[in-house]
Amino acid sequence: MSRTAREDDLRETALQRLAHARSTTDDLFSLLRPDALYERPIAERHRIIFYLGHLEAFDWNLVGRTAFGLDPCDRLFDELFAFGIDPVGEGLPQDTATDWPSRTQVDRYVEEVRSRMDRLLERVGSGRPEAPFDPTILDVAIEHRLMHAETLAYMLHWLPLNQKRTPDNVRNARRSRSARLPAVATIPPGTATLGMSRKEQAFGWDNEFELTRVHVPEFGIDTRNVTNRDFLEFVNAGGYGDQSLWSKPDWDWRSAAGVEHPRFWERSRGKWMLRTMFEIRPLPGDWPVYISHAEAQAYCRWSARDLPTEAQFHRAAFGTPDGQNRAYPWGDAIPDSTRGNFDFHSWDPVPVGSYPLGDSAFGVADLLGNGWEWTSTVFHPFRGFERFDFYPGYSADFFDDKHFVMKGGSARTASCMLRGSFRNWFQPHYPHIYASFRTVHS
Repeated sequence: MSRTAREDDLRETALQRLAHARSTTDDLFSLLRPDALYERPIAERHRIIFYLGHLEAFDWNLVGRTAFGLDPCDRLFDELFAFGIDPVGEGLPQDTATDWPSRTQVDRYVEEVRSRMDRLLERVGSGRPEAPFDPTILDVAIEHRLMHAETLAYMLHWLPLNQKRTPDNVRNARRSRSARLPAVATIPPGTATLGMSRKEQAFGWDNEFELTRVHVPEFGIDTRNVTNRDFLEFVNAGGYGDQSLWSKPDWDWRSAAGVEHPRFWERSRGKWMLRTMFEIRPLPGDWPVYISHAEAQAYCRWSARDLPTEAQFHRAAFGTPDGQNRAYPWGDAIPDSTRGNFDFHSWDPVPVGSYPLGDSAFGVADLLGNGWEWTSTVFHPFRGFERFDFYPGYSADFFDDKHFVMKGGSARTASCMLRGSFRNWFQPHYPHIYASFRTVHS
């Protein structure tokens, strides 16, 4: 295949992927009642209207302006919608709904950016010197949008139920596995392979490089995530009131915020309920519990266990007894709906162990999908890390000892980000996300 033909194929694939990513985020905004767009369901985040403009502003600032050196699309909006908010930031935003442009203005901006982007990308591969094809730039734009598809799901989750429309294809899956999972898998000593090599010439975010090998001694790991039923024992035992189970920063946060139970739980008429995306229902005991890192750590101290390190997670997820590594826990087959709860197929978790075809070589379940998994590893760069020239702050701004690595993925994680090298991260006192955990045993 000639270079031009190959570039044409890459262009067409990128255009299709971008169109699919746009459709994914458009569908999310379509769920909102008209009065919900200017709400701020998570206090530490921008109002929802920001994200409607942000996705296009990011694309144009990255592709149009940075990669191709073109003029602003709309200088005011390019800047207004450029940057989000880190939940660790000082203080909460103080803007009001009236400080933001109208929906009509933002929609016009979105349409204009997409029109310019599409014309620009149609020229890619045409042989024109002003339109080179850089797949890394487009991969960043596409995965950034898909990341925000999950961020938006977190935000919409906390809107009042009457401010969002329930889509026709909603299914609250209640699948269960007939056989009971063993409690613990013993992982023999071996090497965990983290990150990826630049020699692979595959896309990865800057924090995924360079390839890092870590020797991991033998350990035991839960074959399933900690469930709501498991965590209820901790709640009933007074875990939230026992200061000895919490680090000082975590206890201070818990006390100041009045945290007495997981954010997703509610108490009604003496019974525990769970807030899902489109309903409040009796607490499903066999679903993974979603909690902050601080709460997961307290549970681990209460149960005399630990959170896995990033290397332990990798060893359990991608390692094999014969010392080889797999692309995914189940092998090299690409992710599909038989392997786990991911890629936007469901809005909510499913019972742990529902996808035995997704188990790892060591019999550990749900390592991809159904909830991100907290690790005890602080988010730091691998040796050989290099910032993206075109996005220098993507990872480096968070190498601050205030964020912890998460692995795996949730029901709202795109399948392209299920690669083993992908790293997510959040600060420990952020309870609004689809984050689960499992424990390791000495």
